Amino acid sequence: MLSVISVVDDDASVRVATDNLLTSHGYRVHTFASAEEFLQSSCLDESSCVIADVQMPAMSGLDLLMHMRAQGYDAPFIFITAFPEENVRTQALKAGAISFLAKPFAGSVLIKCIEIALSERRGDAGK
Repeated sequence: MLSVISVVDDDASVRVATDNLLTSHGYRVHTFASAEEFLQSSCLDESSCVIADVQMPAMSGLDLLMHMRAQGYDAPFIFITAFPEENVRTQALKAGAISFLAKPFAGSVLIKCIEIALSERRGDAGK
């Protein structure tokens, strides 16, 4: 079964580029323009991993992660940001994010982060 990756970013070009990259690596991808759009979707339960922008209008990526954890969702989170502030990075990792990538980043780095996140979720870590 293909892993489903949900991409949440208010920048349409980032959503398209990430969708193309992940699809070319065999993932099923759902994209969302906001955290609210993602939360209202039917994709919450099927998401194997969430890639979210940190800074978005209304609800930030960090707020999305905390909201999802409070609701019992445990999908791994990878944050991407154009504003890589160390205090935000620390907050994100403490809240349970797997990775915190500064834009622009190499596609291969994102793919590696997803592979790590999915293997940890399956319990393959260290195998």
